[in-house]
Amino acid sequence: MDEIKILGIVGSLRQASYNHAALKAAQEVLPVGATLNLISLNDIPVFNQDDEMTPPDSVLEFKRQIRAADAILFATPEYNYSVSGVLKNAIDWASRPYGKSAWQGKPAALMGASIGSMGTARAQYHLRQILVALNMPVVIQPEVMIVNAAERFDQDGKLTDEPSRQHIQKLLGALVRLVKINAPVNNHAV
Repeated sequence: MDEIKILGIVGSLRQASYNHAALKAAQEVLPVGATLNLISLNDIPVFNQDDEMTPPDSVLEFKRQIRAADAILFATPEYNYSVSGVLKNAIDWASRPYGKSAWQGKPAALMGASIGSMGTARAQYHLRQILVALNMPVVIQPEVMIVNAAERFDQDGKLTDEPSRQHIQKLLGALVRLVKINAPVNNHAV
């Protein structure tokens, strides 16, 4: 397998999102032979099943990028004990129409940052449940839950907490291994 292409998806639209900053930190600690491109969900409209057969261009591009990737790295905030609406909405768009999911069989890893002491544990649990329904193999360990995020990132959004950086690096290594294990069944044309 040549270069492993990972697509980073942040479940927050906030400009100073800790989860976006965590994805930026992930770009700095990638395993050799892997790349991480980030995608914004800003242009993804609210899902309407009436439009699933003729989705807007932003959704078509989102699905194209998912299919072109070898793996997905989700960075999810926690809103009301779950994933954000914007992330769930984007996941729904890319899974439709039935039988044409861009997610099918795509290896994934999860992480999250929160100003609270739970570090997105509940959101990640719910996201894992969603990914099971999409037939996506998910890295089990390590779990990356950056707690008290305001203390872990500087004013410029740079991750300053070395243990968190090391956990992200281990997570990426596990994701690359999962991609290699699933390579025969990982199909970009799905």
